[in-house]
Amino acid sequence: MLQDKRLIEYHFDRNDTNYSVGDIFLGTVKKVMPGLNAAFIDIGYQKDAFLHYGDLGENFPSLLKWSRGVQSQKITVGALKNFQFDGQLDKVGKAADVFKKGQQLLVQIVKEPISTKGPRLSMDISMAGRYLVLVPFSNTISVSKKIVSKTERERLKRLIASIKPDNFGVIIRTVAEGREVAELDRDMQSMTANWEQLFQSLRAAKPNDKVLGELGRTSSMLRDMLNESFDSITVDSAPMYEEMRSYLQKIAPDKLGLLKLHTGKVKVFEHVGIEKQLKTLFGKTVTVPGGGYLVIEHTEALHVIDVNSGNKSNQESDQEATALMINMLAAKEVARQLRLRDMGGIIVVDFIDMKSPESRKKVEDAVKDIMKNDKARFTILPITKFGLLQITRQRVRPAENIVTGEVCPTCGGTGKISASILVTDEIDNSIEDLLVTQNQSGITLYVHPFLHAYYTKGLVSKQMKWYLKYYKWVKIMKDTSLGLTDYRIEDERGEEIEIHSPAAAMSRLQDREVEEITD
Repeated sequence: MLQDKRLIEYHFDRNDTNYSVGDIFLGTVKKVMPGLNAAFIDIGYQKDAFLHYGDLGENFPSLLKWSRGVQSQKITVGALKNFQFDGQLDKVGKAADVFKKGQQLLVQIVKEPISTKGPRLSMDISMAGRYLVLVPFSNTISVSKKIVSKTERERLKRLIASIKPDNFGVIIRTVAEGREVAELDRDMQSMTANWEQLFQSLRAAKPNDKVLGELGRTSSMLRDMLNESFDSITVDSAPMYEEMRSYLQKIAPDKLGLLKLHTGKVKVFEHVGIEKQLKTLFGKTVTVPGGGYLVIEHTEALHVIDVNSGNKSNQESDQEATALMINMLAAKEVARQLRLRDMGGIIVVDFIDMKSPESRKKVEDAVKDIMKNDKARFTILPITKFGLLQITRQRVRPAENIVTGEVCPTCGGTGKISASILVTDEIDNSIEDLLVTQNQSGITLYVHPFLHAYYTKGLVSKQMKWYLKYYKWVKIMKDTSLGLTDYRIEDERGEEIEIHSPAAAMSRLQDREVEEITD
């Protein structure tokens, strides 16, 4: 997500895991832990998931009764209209009284596996929509605290009371403010259809099966983030474009015009300047716009961010003014980094020492002001006299970690290199081979920006000399993801042409020699 062309959120869809927040599983109790007042549940993950007594929800008895009835085929309809509730859970009860080894439970993931821990579970099951959250086995209607108008709160409660199904509670989300009944009803119908799907899946479910999956990462981001401030949504994959188009048609038909399919030769991240920002924003050291820099360290227990003045230490008349100026700039970048990297748990920020309580309060308020748009729940404590700001931020999935260090482009990590000056000779030979020997045309050369300048600048550029020599135009594009001595060539269909360069052949020969010596 970009704001004023600056990256503020970056999500990475990990296709290697089948466990995401919101998924509902039929888990099996593996071990009851009276000392923790919790149980470990097997949902098919390599580590057992954790379910605390406090996460069972007050409607636990009703959910247990319903899920057993569905599995035994005694309950034959998904609607809860005629379902008799089974009381409420004792808030101060014991896990050993409600869990039995081998027992099957309907559980929902509330926190993905992080580090060495398995998933965190809840039995207070809910289904999130765009404007509403559906809560089975309840009749309560709640409204987001961020909707402050009393008239609007009452209007929304009246509307939802008229359209909600019996024995379902509803939480009205902030984005529902000002919405018409037709939009809210469409959202409600979508969630009740999900509940019916859960009912059908549960009837035939086996232990550890996923009964209902959350939306894909892309669709769930659109559901939770899309608002009036969006001016474009760009996709570079035709199948994903169709998927998003059909989802937008369901949830926000008026926003269909924002969706665009990127078909240009230049990669979409390169085209909008994200590639460069990823390289500069996810390293251990991050430059603060306007002066100073941050050093970000991650440990098992917490994240630590150190604020440094850099070369801005002499711009103000006294030390306090300098510290305040740098800290105010750093506060904005710290808040952005938390959201960008999705850092959670405990975060300690070591600001430059300020003696004045007023200065400390200004910096603290700056962090709060920028984080107010953050979707994750957070708590900020006042800055201590040592300049430390402590933040706790909701963590439901692992923090994003982009590796910004690159494999040496000349040796590919092997330690064996060919002379870097030869890269232009290699490119010239490859171009000649393709245009003359193989009679190719319409080819595109992708190179590092430095090489791009070398080939395209000047009164008669190298690119123009190729044209005058071969009477075929070679398109040259920048790609900052390539190393200085890397390049690739694509044909007119956009498919990469495999190049057998002398340097690559030499590297393979050296590898073979090393293997023979090792053997």
